[in-house]
Amino acid sequence: MYAGKLVFAQVMEFAPWHTFRRLVARYRGDFNVRSFGCLDQFLCLAFAQLTYRESLRDIEACLRAQPAKLYHLGLRGNISRSALADANEDRDWHIYYEFAQALIRTARRLYAGDPIGVELSETVYALDSTTIDLCLALFHWAPFRATKAAVKLHTLLDLRGPIPTFVHISDGKLHDVNVLDLLTPEPGAFYVMDRGYLDFERLYTLHQAGAFFVTRAKSNSKFRRLLSQPVDRSTGLICDQLVELVVFYSHQGYPERLRRIVYRDPERGKRLVFLTNHLLLPALTVCALYKSRWQVELFFRWIKQHLRIKRFFGTSENAVKTQVWIAVAV
Repeated sequence: MYAGKLVFAQVMEFAPWHTFRRLVARYRGDFNVRSFGCLDQFLCLAFAQLTYRESLRDIEACLRAQPAKLYHLGLRGNISRSALADANEDRDWHIYYEFAQALIRTARRLYAGDPIGVELSETVYALDSTTIDLCLALFHWAPFRATKAAVKLHTLLDLRGPIPTFVHISDGKLHDVNVLDLLTPEPGAFYVMDRGYLDFERLYTLHQAGAFFVTRAKSNSKFRRLLSQPVDRSTGLICDQLVELVVFYSHQGYPERLRRIVYRDPERGKRLVFLTNHLLLPALTVCALYKSRWQVELFFRWIKQHLRIKRFFGTSENAVKTQVWIAVAV
């Protein structure tokens, strides 16, 4: 008789379970729990992610179909829909959030030397968000429009990997730019984001922290040119300028100089205007940095296609955040 381990158990061996047990003790996740602990909950939902289960009933039916193998999967508690539902409602989602952060720190060390397509030794982050539509009758805590609900995943992606280093789950009404208030800027790092994050006061906070940003200017942004650098127009560059903001409140929010680079995309013929606070980086490198932001869009597409975050196993805020963070950990 074969006495080896199942594939699922072999995969789960890579997780730092000593860290998981410490987090469960810190948040008292297994307090007054008899038979279905936080580890059983994590393994059940990880199994659901890897095998594309669609509901609690689906998870229960699949696991109960082979009861003799549950012990070898690492499951010790009794598997039932009610036990899973209660765990999703009651166990603090911060346990799985901090566990995922521990895995992210490990993964980032493994990919620290990976290329990102740009000759930079500094860390490059791409910031963006994606929206997951929900039913307003069931997810009333996540209002979005008059007739539907939604959650937003605000994600900061380290392009070396790429690995999500920060994920904030909010209702659909939270504007993207407000997430800049939640970030702790890393000195020397580059933050690449689209026009939805163009707020000069918040960008100045990044600048004061010693971080660099690359974003696009809006069509109604007004600048005063201070200096123009020569450019090679055959590369698609139109101009490379040092500018300052003209509008009173914008200038108050960002009182220092900015760099404005205008580039025409040779493939689509589209004219793009980039803003950055890095004054020495080659202009084409700034354009390439913004192009690399597309990796966060590919990440959102991948996570929606390969993980179970479009159908949720619970309707409460705690259940949704638990499922998302276990998906990130997986």
